[in-house]
Amino acid sequence: MADTSENVNLSRRGQLRQGLLSLLAEHPDGLQARDALAALAKRVPPTDWESQDYPKRPGDRRYEKIVRFRTIALVKAGWMTKTGGVWAITAVGEKALKAFPNPSAFSKEVERLYDDWASAQPKVGPAAESELVESGSVALEEAEEQARVQIDAYLHKMNPYDFQQLVAGLLEGMGYHVAWVSPPGADGGVDILAYTDPLGTQGPRIKVQVKRTGDKVDLDKVKSFTANLGPSDVGIYVALAGFTKTADDYARQLESKRMTLLDLGDRFDLWVEH
Repeated sequence: MADTSENVNLSRRGQLRQGLLSLLAEHPDGLQARDALAALAKRVPPTDWESQDYPKRPGDRRYEKIVRFRTIALVKAGWMTKTGGVWAITAVGEKALKAFPNPSAFSKEVERLYDDWASAQPKVGPAAESELVESGSVALEEAEEQARVQIDAYLHKMNPYDFQQLVAGLLEGMGYHVAWVSPPGADGGVDILAYTDPLGTQGPRIKVQVKRTGDKVDLDKVKSFTANLGPSDVGIYVALAGFTKTADDYARQLESKRMTLLDLGDRFDLWVEH
């Protein structure tokens, strides 16, 4: 990969990448990109040069752009993932942290893997053009993350009943027939009922639980909702804050009942598609 500047040498690239993966290793569920960058700046502080803004872009600090650019190789090497604005380390990345403790060796290996990946891709042009494409992907990534942040903030401010209606609208946009949306007040653990046909005579009955605020939904809450599902029901649990790993594992491993967990990232992708 080409350097964004001679000020970011091989060892420094390794420090930034190692610092980021070490940070992500401490958060198995991943971190929002903005939170990861803020935490990394404390763990691996920017140099004086990295702390400066780009000359023609006041307010646009070099540090965050440099880190984002360096994550491209980490993703292509399979050492980290980016899903819906959340950055997470992979099992391969955890092994790499242990196998390459030296920053220069760490970066040399990840850049070797990146070059292997790049050589297998269709050519986009000379090196300068390739770097321009990569820089464009970083800008697009930032724009998508900012959009998700704004949507998240908007949804958290919504009236809970309006949020239920929004989820019901998504189901209708996906082709399902919403039969009932719980009015304000106690709902008995089910907020929305939907079917695959207008009369509800075919296919499963879909029961939806919606949680707009609070912390991640834990295992006990998911189990409580699962208890409301009959043999022919499909359960969908929608939670803005997401779910704990134990809750996610439980839902994925269910055999006798069908359950889907949707967090902000999942809903964002579904809204864009439908």
